[in-house]
Formats: sequence, structure tokens, C-alpha cells
Amino acid sequence: MYQRIKDLREDSDLKQREIAEMLHCSQQVYSNYELGQRDIPTAILIRLAKIHRTSTDYILGITNIKEPYPPTEDNK
Repeated sequence: MYQRIKDLREDSDLKQREIAEMLHCSQQVYSNYELGQRDIPTAILIRLAKIHRTSTDYILGITNIKEPYPPTEDNK
């Protein structure tokens, strides 16, 4: 999971500081997520999936399919 969020960030040509700003956390906190030194809260995981236009399952390593799930009536 930690390598995936780093890879997604790098694929988007974003710096840790830029992602941290989007998540409303410090660059150090975000760095700790990428290094696996800090658990990623569910709300942050969901925001990361939205930022990178993927699913939480992809970030968690449950699937290797990068595309997000189609929207449901609840989250359109």
C-alpha cells in the first residue's frame, strides 16, 4: 500500500508537499504514510483514491486494476 501511494504520486508528477496540502496535513505526516511509519486513516485513504482517480482497493493492494469503480447512486 505504501509503495502504491508513492508510485501514484510520482506518476502524477506531484511532490509530497503538494499531496500533503491536498490532504490538509504536513509534508512530514504524508512522508510517514509513504514510508509505512504511520497508518493511513480511512478518510485520508478515500481522499487519496479521489485525488488519484483510483479505488481504495487498488491503493490497499486488493486489486491490480487501477481504474476506479463506476459511481453509484450514493456517490454521484
